[in-house]
Amino acid sequence: MKYITFTVPCYNSQDYMRKCIDSLLIGGEDVEIVIVNDGSKDDTLTIAREYEAKYPSIVRVVDKENGGHGSGVNAGLAIAQGLYYKVVDSDDWADEEAYKKLLSAVKQHAEEGTSPDLYIVNYVYEHSADNTRHFSRYNKKFPEETFCTWDGVKRFRFSLMLLMHALVYKTSVLKESGLCLPEHTFYVDDIVSYNPLPYTRKLFYLNIDFYRYFIGRADQSVNLPNMVKRYEQMLRVMQTMTDRWTYDEIMSQPRGLRKYMFHALADYMFTTMLFVLGEYTKERKAALKALRRHIKERDKKLYYKLFYRTNVFFTVFFPGRLKRWIIIFFYKQLCKKIRLG
Repeated sequence: MKYITFTVPCYNSQDYMRKCIDSLLIGGEDVEIVIVNDGSKDDTLTIAREYEAKYPSIVRVVDKENGGHGSGVNAGLAIAQGLYYKVVDSDDWADEEAYKKLLSAVKQHAEEGTSPDLYIVNYVYEHSADNTRHFSRYNKKFPEETFCTWDGVKRFRFSLMLLMHALVYKTSVLKESGLCLPEHTFYVDDIVSYNPLPYTRKLFYLNIDFYRYFIGRADQSVNLPNMVKRYEQMLRVMQTMTDRWTYDEIMSQPRGLRKYMFHALADYMFTTMLFVLGEYTKERKAALKALRRHIKERDKKLYYKLFYRTNVFFTVFFPGRLKRWIIIFFYKQLCKKIRLG
């Protein structure tokens, strides 16, 4: 039995993908590793085939035309055989000891017939410039190493999110949710972190620093200049998220989940404003207004909740240039805290 399917989307990843794949091979026959070559122009496919030939019962390769990160996630999910599904980007890796603890828990719960819908683990920002780390942990939000429901989850502060790096979904949950990410779009991780959540009821938090998130490449999507440049893609992601669940549907969720979903939407909207207003132009201002208009026309209750009853509200009443300054200021404070980018 394959307990976890790890999908590794790769695009021109020849220089760093080996570290990622080697870290996942520790799971042995209990896991499968799906390497998705997303139309790379370097030796990514050759390296992937080498692993497939050496570990034919563990590694599978999907070779496809370029479609972006989301299409790689989709491709892996479509053929996943594991009980759980986890995406690990090709420049990131898994911590060995934490990995063993996660896999042990997954196997034990599967054998006992108590498998949760979602495992939550910690992740770590690994800074290449000076070999320092920033740990993102959830031990103050979830009870440790015990099953819980969303009603057992404590309130999240503004800057803390359940990012995709922290989530290990049951594969059947993702398929039931109908998860399908847009192609040629960055920041689709946000959709994975939000859209399937109402399909999860039984949770299990492991206080382990499993996912290692590499920070240091100039072309990374989280670098502020790249975020500002790709604002249209973030607008697309934000619209996808606000279109997925209506206000009434969110309100029908367990108390802890609905609180988190509104919290998450507010944080994502704040980030979207950063993307758009990082450069102040008429086109960007109009694009942000168009998104707000779309949300209002589709679901007035969600619109008023998001813009007038969450942390986003304080940006609503400020003029454009002041709003831009405030948003960038808060983002830079966050970057100083975690040294992002």
